[in-house]
Amino acid sequence: MFKKILIANRGEIALRVVCACKELGIRTVAVYSEADRHSLHVRFADEAICIGPAKSARSYLDIPSVISAAEITNVEAIHPGYGFLSENSSFAEVCEASGITFIGPKPPVIEAMGFKQHARTAMQKAGIPILPGSKGIIASAEEALEMAREVGYPVILKASAGGGGRGMRVVNEPEELPNLLAQAQAEAGAAFSCPDMYMEKYIRKPRHIEFQVLADNYGNVEVLGERECSIQRRHQKLIEEAPSPRVTPELRKEISDSLKKAMKAVGYTNAGTVEFLMDEDGSLYFIEVNARVQVEHPVTETVTGIDIVKAQIRIAAGEKLSDILTEPVTIRGHAIECRINAENPVTFAPSPGKITGLNLPGGPGVRVDTWAYTDCVIPPYYDSLVAKLITSGKDRGEAIDRALRALDMFVVEGIHTSIPLHQRILNDAEFQSGEIDTGYIARFLAKGSAASA
Repeated sequence: MFKKILIANRGEIALRVVCACKELGIRTVAVYSEADRHSLHVRFADEAICIGPAKSARSYLDIPSVISAAEITNVEAIHPGYGFLSENSSFAEVCEASGITFIGPKPPVIEAMGFKQHARTAMQKAGIPILPGSKGIIASAEEALEMAREVGYPVILKASAGGGGRGMRVVNEPEELPNLLAQAQAEAGAAFSCPDMYMEKYIRKPRHIEFQVLADNYGNVEVLGERECSIQRRHQKLIEEAPSPRVTPELRKEISDSLKKAMKAVGYTNAGTVEFLMDEDGSLYFIEVNARVQVEHPVTETVTGIDIVKAQIRIAAGEKLSDILTEPVTIRGHAIECRINAENPVTFAPSPGKITGLNLPGGPGVRVDTWAYTDCVIPPYYDSLVAKLITSGKDRGEAIDRALRALDMFVVEGIHTSIPLHQRILNDAEFQSGEIDTGYIARFLAKGSAASA
């Protein structure tokens, strides 16, 4: 086992890794920007090093600074968390070249999974169902028009190196395609330094379902069930739950068995998430692999009893899955996660500033992952996530009831948060029915606007 790990991240995920390391008896090194000098991950790590100013490009995304901090503190491994450098194959390569274990997949696998068309091809070869679409990168508008005729409208254009909804356009008619393709290419080029696009059939009312995977260095793969992530605004998730209300035990087993073969075939190691869209008939289609731990991993931990972050570290240290997962994976009860963001719950405008008062809820079936405390400052430079509220119960109804009770007791003063929005969603009859899709938030907000008009 490692003796010391550097955590190349900030906020709640950095603190989450600190917790896992403490339980494993591993010393930790926190890196931080000048804006995060008083963050809790800095306080609770065994050592801490400032790696630059507030801007991410000059601190958390600065590979030489992170590697220098690792070498100075003599760490054996680096945990990248999520975001920042977590899916950067060049960073993983530099770690290897520096004799430091990267806690994640191998660099070639990260690179292959990062380009969605490559991942799509690999999954198709392994028998995972994919949406009809282009067989490769779109070379021209003329080629795109021909592909769209074959696939059938509507289609969606996606950035091969994309994420977060950027470089993505839905095309309903042939006349729209050339202009929307140019827009998407320009956006993808600016966001990812790669304008490459591919095309898929567009599903009108999809559900967003993802499966959690763990894989060791010996070809063993396990799937920890699925999460429902359909409650999202502009492709940013707001609420996640496990298991999905729509996935049957039979479908879960079918997809899990296929994923074990597929992830082994691509040489995947460590933790990863395989994302799917589900159509109105209940069929699943692969869309991408996230080669890292996800923000919403706690709901899977809650219903399986498996600590995913500790599993990541143990896999990277060379342990076999059979030693980490000593019992068959079983899903018990239901869990829901609400992302508490520092933003106006009506306009969604960011709300950085000082938290002047804070009460974190507790009680049966409640977990809060946060780096916030009274008098801490939410900086304007990073993701607006303040906390994750995870509630669990014997079934979905009880998990929702506990979430509502916990949200009512969750007090954050001094800034706006998304708590009122979460309360409205969880009280909504459509959400409570479980008959949701990725268009839910747009309908929900429109319904609220109509009611207040």
